[in-house]
Amino acid sequence: MTSGAAGRDVDVSVLVPAKDEAENLPLFMEQAAAAFAGSPVSYEVIVIDDGSEDDSAAVLARLQERYDFLRVERHRVRHGIADALRTGYLASRGRVLVFYPADLQFKPADIPRLAAPIIAGDADMVTGYKEGKYEKAFVSGIYNRLSRALFHVPVRDLNSVKAYRREIMDDLPIRPDWHRYMIVLAAAQGYTVTEIPVPLYPRHAGRSKFGLSRIPVGVLDMLSVWFELRFGRKPLLLFGMLGAALFALGTLAGLAALATLLIAGIGIRAVWTLIQTCLILGSIFFVGGLVGEMIAVQRAEVRELRRRLDARELGE
Repeated sequence: MTSGAAGRDVDVSVLVPAKDEAENLPLFMEQAAAAFAGSPVSYEVIVIDDGSEDDSAAVLARLQERYDFLRVERHRVRHGIADALRTGYLASRGRVLVFYPADLQFKPADIPRLAAPIIAGDADMVTGYKEGKYEKAFVSGIYNRLSRALFHVPVRDLNSVKAYRREIMDDLPIRPDWHRYMIVLAAAQGYTVTEIPVPLYPRHAGRSKFGLSRIPVGVLDMLSVWFELRFGRKPLLLFGMLGAALFALGTLAGLAALATLLIAGIGIRAVWTLIQTCLILGSIFFVGGLVGEMIAVQRAEVRELRRRLDARELGE
């Protein structure tokens, strides 16, 4: 049995979401054991079986008998990578967490390099910049360029393997598919981010779980994250200003139309319809902004309550 960190705290927890990866898991664990051998840093690997329908459960049971640094969590049905990472985080014991897929497109030999800057105190989060040819390079390039333009994060590849301090997971909102924007959300809260080159290899076995249908979902998630970072704490800044602008436009247009009607005796129904629409939409946007402000206050109170509970737990 390979030596590991069972039964004690560890330095690094490797979180491995796996969906139908029975063919890849044995080699992944073999390479992970080789990568960890002789290291002064202690590791554990937590494989999250995300509703696999192949022999992953049986394969993992056999691997657990061989590798004592391996732990397994299982979802009965597929929940997605974000939920799998959350499950792995709750089960983990490491001060540093590493997200690593099981398909062997990234070799476990690079895990120590990802974790090293965080262990050394040089960064709070490290992402791997993919080196090599891969099928979705064009789509990934567009996604990364849009993300850099919107969020101004100084890394070239947001959607790759990454390592991060444990406390980052406590500060991030729990949303499906937002794992892609973990770096963006962490950087917005003041965590330092760096990147290292990581070779990308052809998939060892199986097939990719992501297709072109994920592109519109990714774009909508990007806009959602942008809105959360820009207006999540001050929604009235957007909706209130927009509502006030529409209301003012409708009021001014109404006064002008009323003056034209009284002076020249000319009235245009389409203009009055536009005025009513601006006034109604302006009122709705403004009220929506006020409701959003009340929700933002509640969220701030929940965050403060959470901080106090965490502080109390640490004190105890």
